[in-house]
Amino acid sequence: MLTVAGIGFKELIKVDEAICRIKQEITYRISEVEVVDLISSLGRVSSENILAPIDVPPYDRAAMDGYAARAEDITGATQLNPAILKLIGSIEVGEFKDIKVNRGEAVEISTGAKIPEGANVVVPYEDARKVNGYVEVYRAIPVWKNISMKGEDIKAGELALEKDMVIRSWDIGVLASLNITKVKVYRKPRIAVLSTGNELIELGEDLKPGKIVNSTKWMIAALIDELGGEFIDLGTARDQEEEIAKRVLEGLKHADMVITTGGTSVGKKDYVIKAVKSIGAKIVFHGVSMRPGKPTGFAVLNGKPIVMLSGFPVAALIGFELFAKKAISIISGLKETPRPRIKAKMTRRVASELGVRDFLRVKLVRSGSEFLAEPLKLTGSGILSTITKSTGMVVIPEEVEGVEEGEEVDVILLRPLEGI
Repeated sequence: MLTVAGIGFKELIKVDEAICRIKQEITYRISEVEVVDLISSLGRVSSENILAPIDVPPYDRAAMDGYAARAEDITGATQLNPAILKLIGSIEVGEFKDIKVNRGEAVEISTGAKIPEGANVVVPYEDARKVNGYVEVYRAIPVWKNISMKGEDIKAGELALEKDMVIRSWDIGVLASLNITKVKVYRKPRIAVLSTGNELIELGEDLKPGKIVNSTKWMIAALIDELGGEFIDLGTARDQEEEIAKRVLEGLKHADMVITTGGTSVGKKDYVIKAVKSIGAKIVFHGVSMRPGKPTGFAVLNGKPIVMLSGFPVAALIGFELFAKKAISIISGLKETPRPRIKAKMTRRVASELGVRDFLRVKLVRSGSEFLAEPLKLTGSGILSTITKSTGMVVIPEEVEGVEEGEEVDVILLRPLEGI
């Protein structure tokens, strides 16, 4: 285990080691299943293998507009010596006609229409010409060419969707093609959030001297919603160990996981770690060698995760992205989707402490065909506006002492590049 000394902390665990411990310690999994409408299954986790009940397509169909014919009737056809076929009818997409194509015959057909009995090729319009009830074909075409075969996309009995997969929009398209209207999924993860701090007031309350609005809670609630979870509000606990412990226990009764904000440092009024320890939870780590977010902690009780975040919004955001997301993924099966990245060059040098992973907020600027990353001047962990003003973040690894001016870096995008 790699750690570095930290003032007030017994040890500061490195980010990667913290993530490794989270994976090892969480044993709880959501097992309850519910049945939802197909469209409501988007972003949910499938709880069973789904086998195709039918073939897709359900019949041989034309892959383009033209003439359904027999390949053996047009063997050797050329511009100078076309094959002549009698036109015996037409089939539009969505129609069913009891037509059989015999030797020397053809049927005009539209894309997606069912191939008539006897036909085994579709001649495109550009390779043929209709003349007085007959079709002149100017090119030989191999058998089954320009035909989408029955079951070509999905065969009946084939695995259409695996168990434990996050259902995406294209999965819904596949299931809809199979005429599946209901899907069995695991229920959504329930995440309880407890704020701590005597200084906090709720959104909408009168702002009095010495008080601040609890903005971090609503940011965390929105992040949970983005991940497809259900937010449970445990309210705000005063800076008292007993009250914090009672609310965390209550949260674990009704939720799959608890997130706390505030009270995780080593000051006189920081009671969260003590409170969580007092209920019998195992403290997996407390203190991470990263900036911002050093006071982040993690615990488990009966296999359920307790993520203890800083009360400062930027530190809480980074702690959530690194650790809470991972915990939610483990208990629910919701796969983590990494944020997009882009290459950019630093506009100035930024120093970093060796042994600490830094998360630098930057604003991207387009310069010709490349992007420049301009570090924001104000970077405190409590300055939430630095997130709204930045385009992304640059991660400075523990083993380096900063990034140089002109150095190419990976920028984790927080916002789209439109307008840059």
